[in-house]
Amino acid sequence: MAGGIGSRFWPMSTQKFPKQFQDILGVGRTMIQQTYDRISKIIPDENIFVITNKEYVALSHQQIPEVPEQNIVGEPMIKNTAACNLYMANKIAEINPNATMIVLPADHLILKEDVFLQKVEIAFDLASKNDYLVTLGITPTRPDTGYGYIQFVDKKGSEFFKVKTFTEKPILEIAQSFLESGDFLWNAGIFVWNMKSIHHAFEMFLPEMTQHFMACEYNSEKEESCIETIYPKVQKISIDNGILEKAKNVYVIPSDLGWSDLGTWTSVYENTEKDENQNAVKQKHIITYNSEGNIIHIKNSNKAIVIDGLKDYIVVDTEKVLLICPREHDQLIKDYVLDLKNLKKGEKFM
Repeated sequence: MAGGIGSRFWPMSTQKFPKQFQDILGVGRTMIQQTYDRISKIIPDENIFVITNKEYVALSHQQIPEVPEQNIVGEPMIKNTAACNLYMANKIAEINPNATMIVLPADHLILKEDVFLQKVEIAFDLASKNDYLVTLGITPTRPDTGYGYIQFVDKKGSEFFKVKTFTEKPILEIAQSFLESGDFLWNAGIFVWNMKSIHHAFEMFLPEMTQHFMACEYNSEKEESCIETIYPKVQKISIDNGILEKAKNVYVIPSDLGWSDLGTWTSVYENTEKDENQNAVKQKHIITYNSEGNIIHIKNSNKAIVIDGLKDYIVVDTEKVLLICPREHDQLIKDYVLDLKNLKKGEKFM
């Protein structure tokens, strides 16, 4: 899944060039390229599909040319994650009705790739043999409102657990209570299920969406025009809200993956090397005084920057935007974007 705009990571992530197509940590590979590198170790190129926004199809093909061009699909409009999951499930089922598929966000950091691949193999085995909707769960480190939370029924000594409750993106107070309870995991947005199980779930919980998508003939010349016709009618809802919160056959595999969705500047700060004052600074021409715990990202590497007296701040300077805000306010950045859009001529900053 590579269609998001990443508004919480603004102003580096913009509508024209969202975060999945950027090398955020300076490792030489973009987020979507790292996702491909990871999964291509166990899945052949011809079985890898990318679903993105229509305007990012060429960019996706340019960044991961190994994936067959016909496997990179553009949605005509943003409809959240339920629609794109059903769309891909239908395309894959047309090729192999007995397939088991993994769903991966294209913009996540996973440091422990060997552990990731082991957990994926367990998930594939579970999902291919059972009517299970399987997800990977991460131990939360903070009360983040940008993630779904999974509460599971603990059975000692098992590699996987039945999900008790599934809450998508709670408000801060609820996220705080989840963290304090100690029996919740983050939903990493990584799902594994077989064709029969996911189609049955859509038929049960999103029957109208299922009917719309049944009208199309997949992997044919008629597919694109049919998708263009049905998408305006399709409900805009996440797979989390639409199915996972309601289904009784959701299972989670607790996974210590060194995972982050790099969705906020705080998550980038946590995964970036710091100097002796705990400032995350990549550029050469930056001098700091009495400043600590800041993340400083300046697009123009030739600009000299002097910062004095800042503590725990985000400072991001791009060609069009200068952002300065406390790190603890990083969840509000998407609100800044909305407010800017409401200003006259605000669109040019997106």
